[in-house]
Formats: sequence, C-alpha cells, structure tokens
Amino acid sequence: MSAFRTLVLAAMLVMAVPIPAQAATGQDCGLGHAKVKHVNDERNWAPVTPSKWRFPGDQVILAEAGEARPGPRRPFEYAVLRTGPEFGSVRIDADVRLDTPTSVSNRDVIIVFGYRSDTEFYYVHLSQDNTIYPHNGIFVVNHADRLRIDDQWNGQVGAPPAVTDMEWHHVRVTHCVDTGRIAVYVDGATTPLITATDRTFASGRVGFGSFDNVGRMRDLTVKGTPACDGTPPAEQ
Repeated sequence: MSAFRTLVLAAMLVMAVPIPAQAATGQDCGLGHAKVKHVNDERNWAPVTPSKWRFPGDQVILAEAGEARPGPRRPFEYAVLRTGPEFGSVRIDADVRLDTPTSVSNRDVIIVFGYRSDTEFYYVHLSQDNTIYPHNGIFVVNHADRLRIDDQWNGQVGAPPAVTDMEWHHVRVTHCVDTGRIAVYVDGATTPLITATDRTFASGRVGFGSFDNVGRMRDLTVKGTPACDGTPPAEQ
C-alpha cells in the first residue's frame, strides 16, 4: 500500500471514531476535583426567608411560596448553599420535585449558580410552561431585571417543558467559565434541554428555590473548580 493511501485510510478511521456524548455536549470542561455533597442540614443553607423552608435531613424543602421583594425582578425565594467554596466551572447534580399542582401551568423551581449577591447570579428556571419570557430557560440577574440568555427562546416559545408532573426529576447544570457555556440536562439525557453562552459571572455559589411556588430538592452534588479570588473557601 502506498504512503498516500495509508494516510487517507488513517484519516478515514479518525473521522469514523464516534465522539463521546459527554464531549459532544460539553458536560466535561476540565472541572476541578472539589466536591460538595450530603448538605441537606439546615446549617448548610442561607435562605432568603428561613421560615419558609424545611430541612428534614434527607431533602431541602421550600414549603411556602415566596413573595416579591424590592429591587430588580428576580426569583422571590431561594436558599444559597454556604458550605464549601465558591465555584468557577461547576457541575450541579440534584433531584428536584415541584409540589405545586399541575393545574398551575406556570409553576417552577430554580437552580441558582454563579451567585455573588442577591442581585448578581445566574439561575435555571424549570417550568411546566414554555410560552412566556420568564419561564423554562436560563437567566442572569446583574443589578437589573432578570435577562433571558438561552439559545432556545425565539420570542414566543422556548425549550420543551422541563417538568410536567409532580414526580422527582434528575437535573444536571454545567457552567464552563472559560467558554461561558451553560447547559441543562434532565433525567439523564445526553443532549441538553437548554443551553446558553454568557460570561457575566466567572464564579459564585449555588442554590435552589422558586419564583412563587413550592418544591424540594435531594441528593445535591456540586463538583468543580474552586474560585481563585484570594479568599479562603468555607469549611466543607
């Protein structure tokens, strides 16, 4: 076989090798080895309104709907995980459940990440409705009303509804700060349901909550790269 034909055959073999699903969808972006889990205890969380939350030991429960607060339009009620470091690139895994009845079409829970303050953070809105601007998408709050940044919203409809029942659903959120790529996966799918690219915040904490509904979370695991901001991480 000639040298030319050998090179052509090698190139064809390289092209034929399938790309792993994780690489193709961007789930792995060089995350660090820091990991935080087993954080259901109340001491690990900083809620906006502590009286609205329950911490039975195996779940984090938003038991009462939040109320609108002064300032920019943003989720009404959430709790920030204060155990562990602030993360740069991060992967968040958790099971979530909406406790508001399915008859309420705009019900939601949210996953917070890149949290710097009450008016500086990202959140993923997981909803039964996908036809209204603030529902079922990826948003950034930066000292102004929440801004929708996901690729799926076309002005009238967004990604397929993330949650349509009152069952548990596994959610994975990844944020790669080098590229700004954000992806949301539901129930083990290898293709993200919702995606965005944004570099507003390169680090922050994670959290869970809702605009004005009730829901719960369990089995939270946060893995990623601790932020290099010159401050020591909190104890894990």
